[in-house]
Amino acid sequence: MQAMRDYQTIESQPYDLIVIGGGINGAGVARDAALRGLKTIVIEKNDFASGTSSWSTRLVHGGLRYLEYFEFSLVRESLHERELLLRTAPHLVRPLMLTVPVYGKRSRPYWKIWAGMILYDIFSFDKSLLPHRMLPKTKFLQHFRSLDPENLNGGAQYYDAQAVYAERLCLENIIDADRAGATVLNYAEVTALHRDGDRITHLTCEDKLTGDTFDVRGHEKTVVINTSGPWVDAVCQLGVEDGQAKPIGNTRKIGGTKGSHIIVDRFPGAPDSALYVEAKTDGRPFFIVPWLGQVLVGTTDIPYDGNLDRIKANDEEIDYLLRETNNIIPSAQLTRDSVKFTYSGVRPLPYADGKSAGSITRKHILVDREKEGVKNLISLVGGKLTTYRHVGQEMVDAAFAKMGKSAPSCPTLTRPLPGATLPSDDEVAETVKTYRDRVSVQTMYHLFDAYGSQTPDILVRIDENPELAGQITPELPDIKAQIVHAVEVEYAHHLIDILRRRTTISMHCCYGLQTLPTVTEVLQKYCGWSQDDCDRQVAEYRAYMEDNCIPDFALSSSRRAIEAVSA
Repeated sequence: MQAMRDYQTIESQPYDLIVIGGGINGAGVARDAALRGLKTIVIEKNDFASGTSSWSTRLVHGGLRYLEYFEFSLVRESLHERELLLRTAPHLVRPLMLTVPVYGKRSRPYWKIWAGMILYDIFSFDKSLLPHRMLPKTKFLQHFRSLDPENLNGGAQYYDAQAVYAERLCLENIIDADRAGATVLNYAEVTALHRDGDRITHLTCEDKLTGDTFDVRGHEKTVVINTSGPWVDAVCQLGVEDGQAKPIGNTRKIGGTKGSHIIVDRFPGAPDSALYVEAKTDGRPFFIVPWLGQVLVGTTDIPYDGNLDRIKANDEEIDYLLRETNNIIPSAQLTRDSVKFTYSGVRPLPYADGKSAGSITRKHILVDREKEGVKNLISLVGGKLTTYRHVGQEMVDAAFAKMGKSAPSCPTLTRPLPGATLPSDDEVAETVKTYRDRVSVQTMYHLFDAYGSQTPDILVRIDENPELAGQITPELPDIKAQIVHAVEVEYAHHLIDILRRRTTISMHCCYGLQTLPTVTEVLQKYCGWSQDDCDRQVAEYRAYMEDNCIPDFALSSSRRAIEAVSA
């Protein structure tokens, strides 16, 4: 079904840098390292961006709330990185206005929000976005007539940014790392970290697509980077020496919290700008964010010690988000039937016994494992979507230091991501003119939004196979050429990769279930998948959706829908 991986080449060469974990931080490290000339490999046990990176609120932001905890350095770092991403990934990271309503008895005082806005502007002194503005109660209600007016004191508006396709932000880092010479492997799980005294010498891995095992080797100066997010502690338990288990470290580093989201259709009173609000019942902050024609609501923040490979928003969390959205926008009248998709993930925060989830620092920590007996291992604790590039820079600088080498200058400060060189209006117009008889204008603009300057790589497939111009489903602008592109160019191996992370079809269209016949037909005809492959993948896809995304209260009706599609 998929091209065989070249394990002979992988096993025959030592790597300078071995990165475990292909989420946004691991992708950022691998890209930076490869661009600076290090022989690099990144190993991800599932798909790229399939963990925490895929389940965020999709914001690239400075963290207004961090000011309250005096984490000024984190706010400044985040705002600087936000500005860099607006320049180097403009197709994926876009300005987003946020509105903060201020209520008596359940919000911070109006003056405190105002002071926070001033500080936020000061810390983002190099920004290209507009500064904040304060809205007294009367003016606020003129702009937001649908919001709850009870005890309203006014509000604030400011700009952050949104990573509309957060998974593709990770993917483009992987693609750029690959182009720079890195070896990038998804569906490859590390099963052992082999130690010789105070160093990791090599890793044993399992190809989860074939069941084959292979080794990834280093040399006397190789550095291993653990960016496996919530799995950081689990990876460190894989240490082996002389055939016997020898875990690395004996203290817990990760104290993850669960964050759940729901997606609903636009509703009466839904604002055009994002809302950053505090829940009426308990004061917890959450977001109501416009997203690709729908509304994204989240997130919760609950300590989590459960199964990291099966995380699902429970009915209580979903009801909480529905209730609090209705409290802030009474005209919404959301019910369980309004929920179109749910997702949940775990933030890889530092372990902090006794602290409330909201007060745990969001600042990332580079944990050098030398004090725990391993000189060439560095783990990342924490980190977030916004600051991934800086994490990569810090990690690679630290790796060069461990190697005893002088680090070259960091290229990612200015280097655009692969799709970032946006075409001019004239170039877009010419593309539209060329393909308008085969592809709708809506589809072409959708492709430019998601793929940027890589859009012609998809459209050229239509020249070769006109059938690939067809829409995957009438409700969405995505076309069949994207399926082939995902498999041949973007490392997609499963239906969930295609429908959830290379595209967002599963989040818009009945969990993607109704598109399965069309997608599998394309995969058989153009990508060499067999009928058995497709049947197995369809079963796995449906199980994944039930286990992770379809609310428990909706399972029975969803199964009936599945049966209808199958029939």
